[in-house]
Amino acid sequence: MMSRNITHRCLAVALLALTALPALPTPTALAESPPPPSPGPMGDLVPGVRPAPSQPWTFDTPDQVLAPQVYTPTEKEDAVEPADAAQGTYDLIEYVPLNDAARKVACSKLTGPYQRQVEYWLKLKVDGKQSAADCRAIRAFQVKYKIKPAIGFAGPVTWSRMQLLSARKNPNAAGKCPVRTYRVACVDLGRQLTWVQKGKKVVYAPVPVRTGRAGYATRGGWHKVYWKHKNHHSTLYDTPMPYSQFFSGGQAFHAVYGSIYTTVGSMGCVNMRLADARKLWSVLKTGDRVYVWGRRAAG
Repeated sequence: MMSRNITHRCLAVALLALTALPALPTPTALAESPPPPSPGPMGDLVPGVRPAPSQPWTFDTPDQVLAPQVYTPTEKEDAVEPADAAQGTYDLIEYVPLNDAARKVACSKLTGPYQRQVEYWLKLKVDGKQSAADCRAIRAFQVKYKIKPAIGFAGPVTWSRMQLLSARKNPNAAGKCPVRTYRVACVDLGRQLTWVQKGKKVVYAPVPVRTGRAGYATRGGWHKVYWKHKNHHSTLYDTPMPYSQFFSGGQAFHAVYGSIYTTVGSMGCVNMRLADARKLWSVLKTGDRVYVWGRRAAG
């Protein structure tokens, strides 16, 4: 995730000046966690690995305020497959304290913003305080799931991965997405997950997404996929929006050529990794229903 303001950008620039951080070697989930307090603002958290072209310090997502001009693409246009993402685009880069990143600590002594949630998920003592044992357990999880840097800091990317793992068996365990006889694309803003179900059967397993930021929220409630455009290009931002499936004005499911794990959300669209957007493209049809609920964490 990324920062919203100049202060956060300055921190990122300061880190870049301090050191060039190399990528480190990448040496039955619980249904729900207790309701811990909000993690609050991310403060001075920065990407713990130096960004490559596919992981820029600052990254935004295209969106259109108004609905796009709908037309029927030609066979020639539809025959063109969107370009592949650069290698490393969707790597799991954790957000860590500036000092930890600059000093390349092996195991963080600092309490992360998702400390309680991560402790609960790992079946550790839930006290909201980082300990040496906590750090070792969190670091082992990060190594297993290739989260970099694996320094045991309970950050947003680590918690996001845990939520995805918990949701795989039964993403609608809480019954928040309405069950219908037809396909419903479920968008859970709280967990930042999307899946598709038909009746009680999940026909598209949950995947991580990035939804609208404060002031540009992905609109809640019922919607309908009204236009699919494989090679859509935002005229507002002059940016590609591969595998776009519009469901509410200018808001659409679509792939982005950048990390979806940022501290700031999209401008309203449901951002996805390219492979996930491509698969969703083959699952949803024009006229399929979309249901959005919950609230994305601040940012």
